[in-house]
Amino acid sequence: MGTSTAATAALNLPQLESWLCTNIPGFRPPAVLQRFKGGQSNPTYLMTDGAGTRYVLRKKPDGELLPSAHAVDREYRVIAALGGSEVPVARALGYCADASVIGTAFYVMAFVEGRVLWDPALPDCDRAERTAIYDDMNRVVAALHRVDPAAVGLADYGRSGNFFERQIGRWTRQYQASATEPIPAMERLIEWLPAHVPPDDETGIFHGDLRIDNMIFHPTEPRVLALLDWELSTLGHPLADFAYHALPWRLTAAQFRGMAGTDYASLGIPDERSYLDAYCRRTGRAPVDPAHWEFYLAYSMFRLAAILQGILKRSMDGTASSAEARETGARARPIAEAAWRQVEAHFPRGER
Repeated sequence: MGTSTAATAALNLPQLESWLCTNIPGFRPPAVLQRFKGGQSNPTYLMTDGAGTRYVLRKKPDGELLPSAHAVDREYRVIAALGGSEVPVARALGYCADASVIGTAFYVMAFVEGRVLWDPALPDCDRAERTAIYDDMNRVVAALHRVDPAAVGLADYGRSGNFFERQIGRWTRQYQASATEPIPAMERLIEWLPAHVPPDDETGIFHGDLRIDNMIFHPTEPRVLALLDWELSTLGHPLADFAYHALPWRLTAAQFRGMAGTDYASLGIPDERSYLDAYCRRTGRAPVDPAHWEFYLAYSMFRLAAILQGILKRSMDGTASSAEARETGARARPIAEAAWRQVEAHFPRGER
């Protein structure tokens, strides 16, 4: 993940340094901030202090925001709660709710040295390393979903029960609040999904954005050092979280950071079913009903399309945090259409 020295002028460095000296043990001014490139949501900075210690500062975007979006306070709470668990996270160092310091709420966490792997096909790795990376990533996701929310102080981090009904409603509202033009596939999904929710209902810690590029891997070893970007985290159905994590097997690179159609065996990457089976073994759950799994994937595509539509709207409003936001947001329509094609392929007409 690269950095840029641009786009930091709006931050009030004297006020920020004063807050850091008071609230971050060991911090030594001055603070030098570089904006991380990439990402679409909360602006994130590499911050180096006068002693050369590196930190990460993550803040809300400037401007008017959608309700409940960009909840950096929730991000900070969950990484603080998971510190010391089997889930690798960056160390939480301090949270500031006072928008007068730098213009928005923000938090500071330890910098984790390592690799960000953007392409799930892992073109720069050899076959054995790909296999090991996917095995460790599977281990981390399973470890997250084994955590008892109450045991780490997160019993009230979200609501329990009726997860899909509530989330379909939430993302429907978010999509409608950020719609820029009609997407018929989204309207079909908005009608179809609530009527086909599987009967099983579970509650666990839900990351919400379990992509490979939201993990920091060891610089030389196939090992996850930190799971990042908890903005969408809540309590929810673990299999919905895992299905979103599995979307690279269903989407192409052109659609959204996917690898559908790849020769997995030759690359040493498990196929979708093998990866799901490994997760089920690690979490001690029975094999997932195939029809339920297809629903979870369709829901995950719908949710991703709603997220991307929000990015597109922010880019049009001038509040997106990435220069590539317009291009990324434009993928909402094709992903919604892919989700509806999946419904048509896996559910008989009478079930649609």
